[in-house]
Amino acid sequence: MSVTFLPVRGLPEIRPNDNLAHILAQALRDDCTSGDVLVVTQKVVSKAEGRLVPLDTVEPSPFAVTFAQAWGRDPRHIEVVLRESRRVLRMGPGGLIISETHHGLVCAHAGVDLSNVDGGGSACLLPVDPDASAERLHVALSNTLGFPLPVIISDSFGRAWRNGIVNVAIGVAGMLATTDHRGKKDTAGYELHATLLATADAIAAGTDLVTGKTDAVPAVLVRGVAWQSGDGHGQDLVMESTRNLFP
Repeated sequence: MSVTFLPVRGLPEIRPNDNLAHILAQALRDDCTSGDVLVVTQKVVSKAEGRLVPLDTVEPSPFAVTFAQAWGRDPRHIEVVLRESRRVLRMGPGGLIISETHHGLVCAHAGVDLSNVDGGGSACLLPVDPDASAERLHVALSNTLGFPLPVIISDSFGRAWRNGIVNVAIGVAGMLATTDHRGKKDTAGYELHATLLATADAIAAGTDLVTGKTDAVPAVLVRGVAWQSGDGHGQDLVMESTRNLFP
């Protein structure tokens, strides 16, 4: 199997209330084919949905001010991070905050980002419901293009005990987010008991090889990957608290 990652170029700067589905459809009309998967970065989805907070409108709490001053951070940014956190897991050197978002995602700074917005004047938040955002794009693009186009919304996350960041799927629509091999047998005849592949995460991770972080490529078509049609969601990839060994 050969998999191809095709960056979607030429998209305009996305602004609040832009019709992102229409903009993407215009860019994809001549390049997209049945069987492709579209991966869209969280940043452009959040911009289109108006998930931007001007920092000059934020009044930081005394706690945010104290923590920010200790590490040379912007207290307004810290305050937004705290507001977007369901719970804070760790706060440490460099002003790093590892928290669980209201979606159940565990990531740095609750997914609140200052990069690629307006030069640091505004904070970009995660979509309110990434799965719902993916579903809207999936339905609109599939109707326009005339064939089902699965959509993955990606974001860059760090990983416990590993250096570096990779893209993961925070929203999924039009495909199963996982591929279940449990109950099947491997090439030696051994029955698999725990093999659940994070298919949407694997697809999202690959797109980072062609988007970069400074190349202004907010969407990627993935061609040749094996995916299963179904009612998948990004939430399917969030581990249940009862199975979490590191709460």
